[in-house]
Amino acid sequence: MSDVKRIRAPFDEATARSLRAGDRVLITGTIIAARDAAHKRLVEALARGEELPVDLDGAVIYYVGPSPARPGRAIGAAGPTTAGRMDAYTPTLLAQGLRGMIGKGYRKPDVVEAMKRHGVPYLAAVGGAGALISQRIKKYTVLAYPDLGPEAVAALEVEDFPAIVVIDSTGDNYYETGQAPYRKL
Repeated sequence: MSDVKRIRAPFDEATARSLRAGDRVLITGTIIAARDAAHKRLVEALARGEELPVDLDGAVIYYVGPSPARPGRAIGAAGPTTAGRMDAYTPTLLAQGLRGMIGKGYRKPDVVEAMKRHGVPYLAAVGGAGALISQRIKKYTVLAYPDLGPEAVAALEVEDFPAIVVIDSTGDNYYETGQAPYRKL
């Protein structure tokens, strides 16, 4: 892959703010897996004044509910979940230090405003490529809410995990700018 940025997760503020809409990245390090059921529990815990079971400071969350692992693999298919399902919870988690998100699809305007306020990018993984993406996940460890099964909060050790920056920390949206040259006038 040419013109690709190699970055480490968790993200520090400089990394998060340096990513631009349209950038292709390969992520190595630890990302957090969590879907809507886990997001709901995290936000409810905060509303009750409880400490979160996972530190979100600098964390990158991948919206995924993986399938069971085949023998010899860390994880089964691990394709992205539609990010809009997490929109109700995202601003609250961004305020907890969340530094990046990976999913697919559009985000609501209030989420984009919260991303700009906290300097956080949203990246997309390729939908329908879960089996290929899973090859980049080297270790899967449940951290919280194991009763949620594949929707539990888990740590994913990744190596060269491919993604594209869709909305950067300034609010620039590649879903809009990337499509613009192909629209009829």
